[in-house]
Amino acid sequence: MLRTAAQELGRLRDEIREGPGPATEAQHAKGKLTARERIELLFDEGTFTEIETLRRHRATGFGLENKRPHTDGVITGWGEVHGRTVYVYAHDFRHFGGALGEAHAEKIHKVMGLAEQAGAPLVSLNDGAGARIQEGVTALAGYGGIFRRNTRASGVIPQISVMLGPCAGGAAYSPALTDFVFMVRGTSQMFITGPDVVRAVTGEEITQDGLGGAQAHATISGVAAFAHDDEESCLADVRHLLSLLPQNNRELPPAEHCADPVDRRNDALLDLVPAEPTRAYDVRDVIEEIVDDGDCFEVHEGWATNVVCALARLGGQVVGVVANQPSSMAGVLDIGASEKAAAFVQTCDSFNIPLVTLVDVPGFLPGVGQEHGGIIRHGAKLLYAYCNATVPRVSVVLRKAYGGAYIVMDSQSIGADLTFAWPTNEIAVMGAEGAANVIFRREIAASDDPETLRAQRIKEYKAELMHPYYAAERGLVDDVIDPADTRRVLIGALRSLRAKHADLPSRKHGNAPV
Repeated sequence: MLRTAAQELGRLRDEIREGPGPATEAQHAKGKLTARERIELLFDEGTFTEIETLRRHRATGFGLENKRPHTDGVITGWGEVHGRTVYVYAHDFRHFGGALGEAHAEKIHKVMGLAEQAGAPLVSLNDGAGARIQEGVTALAGYGGIFRRNTRASGVIPQISVMLGPCAGGAAYSPALTDFVFMVRGTSQMFITGPDVVRAVTGEEITQDGLGGAQAHATISGVAAFAHDDEESCLADVRHLLSLLPQNNRELPPAEHCADPVDRRNDALLDLVPAEPTRAYDVRDVIEEIVDDGDCFEVHEGWATNVVCALARLGGQVVGVVANQPSSMAGVLDIGASEKAAAFVQTCDSFNIPLVTLVDVPGFLPGVGQEHGGIIRHGAKLLYAYCNATVPRVSVVLRKAYGGAYIVMDSQSIGADLTFAWPTNEIAVMGAEGAANVIFRREIAASDDPETLRAQRIKEYKAELMHPYYAAERGLVDDVIDPADTRRVLIGALRSLRAKHADLPSRKHGNAPV
């Protein structure tokens, strides 16, 4: 009897795993994988354990009582990624279009609670049609429970949202509450109101992809940290990201053996970065020259490109790199760059990832649009994130650092533990030309040869206040270093700070700029 029952259970599980054939074919016809195929790509082979496989909804009305598939359209459980435990829930579009009902939500609530209690990352594979309309308000309450758990786990465990299909309405807020959002071009969309509503209310004509596709969110809105051309490469990068993150906020990121010599000289930097402060270069080349094996994982690569944020390793230890990008808008800070860098700094600080800041910034972007758009508020977000961060913080002034932007880019005055500068650095309130025009405005205007006098005063200002050792002489820079020694100096500084412990004042929470 028991043997027969076990055999029947095995057949039932096989049927559930197989899923409805026509729906599977329809999913593949759209160029999409099934939920189970995605899970296989996410986890190390043979490590996934599913829970509540046999769960079914109890709703009635509108024909629901005649359609009660096992799993209720969501697969939950845990597995291993590079040998470490990760929890997952994956919408199965083959059942109810992945729409969320009461039982569906309860399964997600449970796996979210398990992930938090176990101190392990949570990955959501999103491919659903929103709330299950037939179940009414109970479906909406299910979303509320997800949002509350997202918020509770924020900064406690890494939360990664992978968008692999549609995500509309309130459902889009759960990914927005997580640490990283991945999207796939052509198949995933996120929006609060779809193109039809937009057309009816505003008269604007736009496609689903144009409104909320991967490219739109990766380059315009900043909602998506990563955009990929296919699901396979997307899930491979999710695995790579998990290899750089700790399991939770009580652990350090995983270290690796470093075959790249710690004392490797960076002579290439002497040619990569022009001495002239106005000449452009790609700071990503600098980062790749410094970090282990030239390997860095850029976050928000297509959005706010005037600042670069990336995860990498130095001496085998994971670090977060924030760098101004002179090849985009001369590397100025604006609203988008401030928001992007602030979120990255806050995420790194949440998960004990030391911060390395590479500074080459001419200031904040001027303009009516920036001021009316709230550059003061948004710039303050970056300032707040750095000031609030307790992880080891090391900054290097590569070239220029002017005005308030110098302060905001993790200067020593806001708490950087160690600050270094290259011998071509210019740290000042503003560039010499602008400073001379302000200080000597009347004298230059009254001169018989204003251009000659202006050039003379610029030269004097540079010699007096902008020479590369001015900040070091006043203790605002810990040392002026040979660019070729940058890797060695950074690794040594971070090693000295590895046991850093800093307590924030006792408080319920800070009141960060919004």
